[in-house]
Amino acid sequence: MGYDKQEIIAKYRLHDSDKGSAPVQVALLTARINYLTDHFRDHPKDHHSRRGLLKMVGKRRRLLEYLKRTDLDKYRTLIEELGLRH
Repeated sequence: MGYDKQEIIAKYRLHDSDKGSAPVQVALLTARINYLTDHFRDHPKDHHSRRGLLKMVGKRRRLLEYLKRTDLDKYRTLIEELGLRH
């Protein structure tokens, strides 16, 4: 794949054994979304994968809304680091 999952988990985790907190999930989804976006430049008719991409975008949006509601500072730093919401 075009990204290293363990590296992303290590960068965004909240504590040593964290593998699934909201920031980690958002970062992983962002990496997969970016990878698939590049994939669609080469394969524009891959509609089955496009559906999965749209589901990932929705899931990331819901996780970001949750993070914004519960920890605004962490939300802002995550948005800045990932380069979302220009």
